[in-house]
Amino acid sequence: METDKIEQLRKTVVRGAQEIHSKGLVEDGEGNVSVRINKNEILVTPTSTKYDLLSPELIVHMDLDGNVLGTGKIPSTEVKMHLAVYKDRPKVKCVIHNHSPYISMLSILRKNIPIIMEQQLIFLGGEIRCTEITEAHTEEMGASALKALGRNNAAILANHGAIICGKSLDHAVRFSVVLEKLAMVYWGALQIGEPLPIPEKNLEEHEKMFTRLFACFPKRLRST
Repeated sequence: METDKIEQLRKTVVRGAQEIHSKGLVEDGEGNVSVRINKNEILVTPTSTKYDLLSPELIVHMDLDGNVLGTGKIPSTEVKMHLAVYKDRPKVKCVIHNHSPYISMLSILRKNIPIIMEQQLIFLGGEIRCTEITEAHTEEMGASALKALGRNNAAILANHGAIICGKSLDHAVRFSVVLEKLAMVYWGALQIGEPLPIPEKNLEEHEKMFTRLFACFPKRLRST
């Protein structure tokens, strides 16, 4: 039964990776997708992924200590960031890291995205914050990502891209698309004038929807 579950999840990772590629959120060799198998294990895309050639047997099986289980491809070099999220957030079932164009522009400017649209709060949790600059492929980057995520489902990685998490792969893919749309809208608004965020008094119902339907932050952050 566990073997069948893992094989199905391998196909899920492939589907998610190919979806973010087809939507223009990553190029070949960029980004990565992972899903949780159970409390202690994940599946993740291999390093330097060729998305059109990706197949289930190329997906890498790992534990949360970073050990590869079995033989095969080398995992994504950004897997330490994925592991940090899974360890900290038991509800997370999928993590996506991408280098989508508009998010990448904001990452270079190290700009947060204030709450400019209702769907931003409903799906992502609020203002999207940018991390401090860290060295890629390190545990430090994972810690920085968690700090920027806070209660949210997405964060901008300084001079790098984005990290997105969700309670399912379908959620995480959807959030990735919403995040890039918000980055594009915010960038465009900045070319015209000063974007006006939604007043906090108008956000209560949307925050309830986020908490009820999409939030996956850890228990310790419930009251923050």
